[in-house]
Amino acid sequence: MNIDPKHHGLSTLCIHAGTHLDQATGGACSPIFTSTAFGFPNPANENIYPRYFNTPNQQVINRKLAALEKGEAAVVFGSGMAAISTLLLAHLKPGDHAIFQNDLYGGTMQLITRELQRLGVEVSWGANVAEFAAALRSETRLILVESPSNPLLHCVDLAAVAELGKRHGVLTIIDNTFATPINQNPIPLGLDVVVHSATKYLNGHSDVNAGVVVASTEIIRRVTASAVNFGGMLDAHACAQLERGLKTLALRVQRHNENADSLARFLASHPAVAQVNYPGLSEHPDHAIAARQMRGFGGMLSFELRDPAQVDRLLSRLRIVMPALSLGGVESLICIPSRTSHRTMTPSERQRAGISDGLVRVSVGIEDADDLIQDFQQALGAESNPLP
Repeated sequence: MNIDPKHHGLSTLCIHAGTHLDQATGGACSPIFTSTAFGFPNPANENIYPRYFNTPNQQVINRKLAALEKGEAAVVFGSGMAAISTLLLAHLKPGDHAIFQNDLYGGTMQLITRELQRLGVEVSWGANVAEFAAALRSETRLILVESPSNPLLHCVDLAAVAELGKRHGVLTIIDNTFATPINQNPIPLGLDVVVHSATKYLNGHSDVNAGVVVASTEIIRRVTASAVNFGGMLDAHACAQLERGLKTLALRVQRHNENADSLARFLASHPAVAQVNYPGLSEHPDHAIAARQMRGFGGMLSFELRDPAQVDRLLSRLRIVMPALSLGGVESLICIPSRTSHRTMTPSERQRAGISDGLVRVSVGIEDADDLIQDFQQALGAESNPLP
């Protein structure tokens, strides 16, 4: 469908951008092309094959995500880690240097410390633009940030990161999973590459593993050349499920934003909670940065219990919110990062990243906000301040 991203809103792009219209039937939904064998030569003279990341269903996702993130092109993968590992390996070689935010998703941290460093890539860590700048070397090839970060919801000044990268000829990358393209578009702010775990909000229903990289046509061509060799493609049926999920992304994210804000304010008032990490709260240290570069503050929050020994009690008493891995689905999920997303890190690595045993992460779903608040109220204990 001929949809111009420059002249349509995000909700319209979620539904219509990239759709493969079936000329034979006029169906409103993209058909599912199950073939792994496509005729060659064909009118476009392309060798179409799933591992080449160029099947019709893959291209639907690529076009839709490029439109939503305001990039030139995109490539969809079989998981978020397939996306980010292929992106990094396409741009780094032994002897190169890369700078990473020091509180990235645990899987990304493991990729860096267990794989990139093993391959001879030099690594530096930083928390903000000043520390990234201080870590720059002549061999620096890229800077990777995550804003808001997982699970502490730190936010970095994306325009400043982009300016730093352009000034020194360094590729700038952001994991935009928590924000989604509905809440934040880093490419117009100057970042070179956006990566998502599409397993999370983009699909939104906890039933598809996928990832995506969005960037310039030149960068996507380079990433795809490596992707063909690594083979981390997404099959047609999963692409179709992801496309269906994307159609309601704007609506879902609006509700995620509203519910997370309400729950964050309740938790901040509860005596059992020492601290709430949510960029929508004015007391969050990065609130001003988030307010400047985000349209909404997202559905993710984390909080510190005053007594870490009460973690298991909390998990066992919840009735609606489900203790589970992953995030970004329509249902509310809760986990303990030190035991789940960051469990493969050493204790010293977790300490450096600020991941304590009393840290609780909540993926706030789209249930009724009052029900979620009441669930936490009874699980944390009867004594609490009145509902906000």
